Amino acid sequence: MIELGHVLVLAGGLSYEREVSLRSGRRVSEVLRAAGIDVETRDTDAGLVPAVLADPPDVVFVTLHGGSGEDGAIRSVLELLSVPYVGAAPDACRIAYDKPTAKTVVRSVGVRTPESVVLPKETFHDLGAAAVLGRIVDRLGLPLFVKPSRGGSALGGSIVRKADELPAAMVGCFAYGDTALIERYIEGVEVAVSVVDLGDGPVALPPIEIFPNEGVYDYSARYTAGHTEFFAPARLRPEVADACARLAVTAHTALGLRDVSRTDLIVDAYGDPHFLEVNVAPGMTETSLLPMAVEAAGKDLGALCRGLLEAAARRGGAAGRA
Repeated sequence: MIELGHVLVLAGGLSYEREVSLRSGRRVSEVLRAAGIDVETRDTDAGLVPAVLADPPDVVFVTLHGGSGEDGAIRSVLELLSVPYVGAAPDACRIAYDKPTAKTVVRSVGVRTPESVVLPKETFHDLGAAAVLGRIVDRLGLPLFVKPSRGGSALGGSIVRKADELPAAMVGCFAYGDTALIERYIEGVEVAVSVVDLGDGPVALPPIEIFPNEGVYDYSARYTAGHTEFFAPARLRPEVADACARLAVTAHTALGLRDVSRTDLIVDAYGDPHFLEVNVAPGMTETSLLPMAVEAAGKDLGALCRGLLEAAARRGGAAGRA
């Protein structure tokens, strides 16, 4: 067991998901302290780099969601400071954080993912919204799901069941990002599969089934207790659960991720899973899916977090650039 003398948990940031990140950071800090680890929690402000230089941590646990927390920017700074950290390297983060790019990568290794169109806001306006949206409906059919090409927590995402709902969905999407990903919506069971690697290769935790009371797993349903029913493990036939696990590990590997990730997918009426997106910094709040999966696997969250820190510490700060 590696000695972890000084652990820094990064939480907060300036993305739309700041409050969720703060909750994740508190949860990780709590379980690590309960495991006997000296933990310091910091925001990503102008004082971060001077503080790290003055008192370098042995390892950093990143619980930043959205923006620089998942697009590789903060991890690039940590590598400049030669500080090891839990999670994927910057290049892999950039690929995974951009949903259309991630879909292209996983499709190239044989993973199913819904047919989609990517539409920047400028194109949407310059070519005429009505003409462009009409062609999207003709191409993909209905229903559709519209979401920002980057970001998480379902912010800016919505289901479109009628053609006249699409313009409003696009406006809502562009409030959270400059590029929209419009996917063919697949009716089915929403499932999340977390993947962890403590040094012996990526392993999928039990799949979690998501059943929102209002039918849509939006921001409120994700982070308000009682708004969504979760089944851990998911109510899937064994062979379907295995297929979901294989998909998540395949996506994790194809995207070059490490340590921990969470793949969101949908299982259609035939039992086939379809990749939706991957998260390189899964939520760690009381209603987040990775902690549920850890519990469903009969594991302890504090022990898992410690194992991830140890794996990062073994890798070292310089090795993180490899």
